[in-house]
Amino acid sequence: MKKLENKVAIITGGAMGNGLGIAKVFLSYGARVAIFDYDDKTGTTVEELKKEYPESQVVGFKLDIRDKETVTNCVDEVAKKWGHIDVLVNNAGVCRLETFEEMSDEVRDFHFDTNIKGAWNVTKAVVPHMKKNECSSIVNLSSVTGPMVADSGEVAYATTKAALVGFSKALAVELVGSNIRSNAILPGYIMTPMVENMSKLSDPANPTAVIDGIAAAIPMKRLGTIEELGELAAFLASEESSYITGHEFVIDGGSTLPETMTMGV
Repeated sequence: MKKLENKVAIITGGAMGNGLGIAKVFLSYGARVAIFDYDDKTGTTVEELKKEYPESQVVGFKLDIRDKETVTNCVDEVAKKWGHIDVLVNNAGVCRLETFEEMSDEVRDFHFDTNIKGAWNVTKAVVPHMKKNECSSIVNLSSVTGPMVADSGEVAYATTKAALVGFSKALAVELVGSNIRSNAILPGYIMTPMVENMSKLSDPANPTAVIDGIAAAIPMKRLGTIEELGELAAFLASEESSYITGHEFVIDGGSTLPETMTMGV
């Protein structure tokens, strides 16, 4: 039996990037997956996945996780379709590089409303369904940015990602009595559309140089893959991690290990 067989999972931001990697790995382990995403690619992604996996195993919902009512209706629809919801992966997130002094309230709220309130909305809608199960798992995608490190221009993003660690821990304490586990993943640089966009913002003339520079500073000398992140999420979603809750798991190729880039032999 595959480790996620008979599990029903909702993955936010699953149309591309890390969310797509998680969706693919979950499907390969037998889960039924509902993708929640705001992007127009949602329908195309679902159709592509149906070519590789059974059509009955994956559905997609194009929605804005900032819209609480729509989120609740879609969550209820997933529960009605498959009878239960066992796993939630709060992956959807946004990042725009702007310094603190330059940043408008609108850009600040864009981060807070999506990265924090969006995760809050989906979790709020899913937990009542999870309480009906013998065991469930919430996986929150934080980042090494915020809880551990930060670069200039990331203040809004870093704030929201640090908040998700606290959110994850508090959920773990409150929901443990209902057999719901909550853990956070802290990715370093994974090769995603978000990273590609950030590299273009950093150096519009030569974004490839930005990616190469990131890779050079990572002990493993490369960015991670979305599938590698998906494997970690699958572990935390499965019964293999049944005694783990309230913790953060870094997946960064060792990027947060070096104390400096110039000292040492």
